[in-house]
Amino acid sequence: MSSVRSDLRQRRAALESEWSRWVPELRAARRAPAGKAPLRPEVTDSWVRSLHTVDPGVGSAPVTDGGEVRPRWADSPLRRPVSDLADELNSIADDAGFVAGVTDESGTLLWTCGGRVMRRRAEQVNFAPGGRWDESAMGTNALSLALRTGRPSAVFSAEHLVAALHGWACYCAPIHAPDGRILGVLDLSTTWDRSHPLAMSTVRSLVSTIETRLRADLGTGLGARQRNGTTAGRGTGATGAAGVRLTCLGAGQAVRAGARLRLRPRQLEILTLLALEPAGYPPERLRDALYGERPVTASTFKAEVSHLRRALGDGVATRTYALTTPVDCDAVEVLRALAAGDTEGALNRYSGPLLPQSEAPGIRAWREHLEVAVREAVLTSPVPEHALTYGARAPHDAEIHQHALRVLPPHDPRRALAAGRLSTALRD
Repeated sequence: MSSVRSDLRQRRAALESEWSRWVPELRAARRAPAGKAPLRPEVTDSWVRSLHTVDPGVGSAPVTDGGEVRPRWADSPLRRPVSDLADELNSIADDAGFVAGVTDESGTLLWTCGGRVMRRRAEQVNFAPGGRWDESAMGTNALSLALRTGRPSAVFSAEHLVAALHGWACYCAPIHAPDGRILGVLDLSTTWDRSHPLAMSTVRSLVSTIETRLRADLGTGLGARQRNGTTAGRGTGATGAAGVRLTCLGAGQAVRAGARLRLRPRQLEILTLLALEPAGYPPERLRDALYGERPVTASTFKAEVSHLRRALGDGVATRTYALTTPVDCDAVEVLRALAAGDTEGALNRYSGPLLPQSEAPGIRAWREHLEVAVREAVLTSPVPEHALTYGARAPHDAEIHQHALRVLPPHDPRRALAAGRLSTALRD
């Protein structure tokens, strides 16, 4: 954990140095300088645009005209799906030391949640309902980049234009209506030293759930009834009556309404990839993720997608392949737990490698990602049970058994178990 903190500290110091070097020059020139800044182009381009309207020394985000956003939130199509996820969002934010927020299409915050300490910090920069976080109001930040590009975005420390935000790391993804319009952005923000790459996977997964609920609402007329004030009560669980439960760790099966879906291995691979990539795949990218360099006809590929779409009740979008029906996935739950710092929860859900029989390039990449992420969480955990639990599943992993011996108390009888596992692993 200390090495991770050291890496983040070094990254923050390097960005502060570049910010101090480039922002004054950009501010004076009002254009990108001739030299090339060693920063992401989308960051420096946003700095240039932002400096026309934003003072880098401003202390907090401005308030939207009128200031009162409760009527706008009440009428927003995002209110129902976000409210249904409020408990989960609150749990993720509170457990991992984040604050969560949802904006409208203009970048105005309509709703926030999180622990008391983090919400208080966030309110100091007006990360609160009514705060304006579009680029022209608050400069370069993850919310404004997600709104501008229509893609997930992360901004760390001094990548923010405004100096008051240099202590933050933010992860965002836009929320799209079924017709493709951006309705708003979901944001998870924390202090720079708690920055975690898996936070982005969590944001994208949550946005996918919100978007599938939006599609379900609009498809059944619930959205219109809500706007007319005729919808009573809150929604059901994340999968609802027509939702799918996908198990892809250690084995592969999909269940809907208590019945197992008859899916071939290739269709399970497609379903798994779409569950892990809520933004979806262009057809060529999904084909590459399934087949790699293998020569497969377009008709074969499309037939597999079509079969899955029918099995899900027309639950796969066409131009960009993405799920349009709620899917609960054990692999996604592991990623959410890791992003929330819940190593025990991740271990409880991690029942084995992702679709272990699959050779699809996209599945292999996600399999390795999950294995590495869970293992690293265990190696940075001071809880002996985590190392012992993982060690039982990885008998040949000497480093895990050594870590177990480091964190076990001197007279704990379980040291004999860890020592025996280590001896066996070293002999192998």
